[in-house]
Amino acid sequence: MKTRAVIMAAGKGTRMKSRTPKVLHELCGRTMFEHVLESVRGAGADEIVALVSPDLKSHIEAMGVACIVQEPQNGTGHAMQLAMAGLAEEKGQILVASGDMPLVPASLLQDVVSAREAVSAPIALVSAHVPLPTNFGRIVRERGKVMRIVENADASETQRHIDEVNTGIYCFEEKALRRHLRTLAPNNAQGELYLTDCVAAIVAERGRVEAVLCDDRRLVMGVNNRIELSAARAVMQQRILDELMLSGVTIVDPATTYVDVQAIVGNDTVVLPNTHVRGKTRIGNGVTVGPGSYLENATVADGAHVWYSIVRDSSIGANTAVGPFAHVRLGTSVGANCKVGDYVELKKTKMGDGSKAQHLSYLGDAEIGEDANIGAGTITCNWDGKNKNKTTVGKRAFIGSNSSLVAPVTIGDGALTGAGAVVIRDVPTGERVVGNPAKPIKKK
Repeated sequence: MKTRAVIMAAGKGTRMKSRTPKVLHELCGRTMFEHVLESVRGAGADEIVALVSPDLKSHIEAMGVACIVQEPQNGTGHAMQLAMAGLAEEKGQILVASGDMPLVPASLLQDVVSAREAVSAPIALVSAHVPLPTNFGRIVRERGKVMRIVENADASETQRHIDEVNTGIYCFEEKALRRHLRTLAPNNAQGELYLTDCVAAIVAERGRVEAVLCDDRRLVMGVNNRIELSAARAVMQQRILDELMLSGVTIVDPATTYVDVQAIVGNDTVVLPNTHVRGKTRIGNGVTVGPGSYLENATVADGAHVWYSIVRDSSIGANTAVGPFAHVRLGTSVGANCKVGDYVELKKTKMGDGSKAQHLSYLGDAEIGEDANIGAGTITCNWDGKNKNKTTVGKRAFIGSNSSLVAPVTIGDGALTGAGAVVIRDVPTGERVVGNPAKPIKKK
């Protein structure tokens, strides 16, 4: 049976106190909406649409999701009416999820779909037991059967003592959903159209309502303010770290380690405290990262060591040491068995295998050959006021301390610059130059 999904994301999110739409707030490397979207896709939805506010439409469409704008916003029932009006009528089922529930796993969405399909019920929904008081709508049962959902604003004092709540996750038979959406009326404290009123309407027709109980209420945690966002992030982060540790990664202090959901970390790698592994970072086997390091969209090969340093949008080769206090950024590639030491910054630079830049250097828009040595205080003067220019340093070259390499310039294989040299012309293979401007050493 074809399953189409609707992600409800039109809420204004005023309690976030933010110019950013609520579902675009990030946790562990993805927005809330992206987390929900991944779960909906993982549940096998054949088609996905999102109910959004006008300011959210372009952002969600950029994720490849069709959008239906709800304006004005008149409740969940009104939102679903708009969604179904925008979808061609088919014989199938409609999965409904909330865009502000980033912890919902695909398996739970699959469970509610399977529960409806198993008995051909008009609706299946997900419920959970939560601590009271709560703003969730209450599940009202009679003789164990779900009879209706009462929203918190409309609940009596007795009903507010019910701790089984509606999570806002449903799977509807499409035909039944369309029929009951037409009968909704704003007969409630909010003066809105409630999608939850479809439950009582289905029961009135003697239809069956299947309830899937979620044992872990954290999975259906909705995020409405930044306190709840922080709580959801903590749960997700612990889930990520647990999976890494069970896969063979040592996390020395989970309380001070932050790893994004898309990051990959290899076996026998050790992640030390106060370390951030962000974005699509890929870390190999037997690596040591940290303490105090920040990696974002980085690739770190087997056996490398990155400590007290930043690596962004760059790659580090096998058995290479980076740090302390190095900054590797913007498309840099460091080869195997290299050393990038304290207060060295690399930008758009390629370092060949076995090369060293161990102290106080800036290498930008450069290509460093294998086994070259870059002395302390060396800089590539890559900016001429209009353009960025390239510096090339050959294999086994020795760049003396405090050298200034004024690009564009090439230092040949095995060449040497003396301490404090200002190199403004190419240096041939094996040549030795000193001074300002650098000149070849006269042969005696």
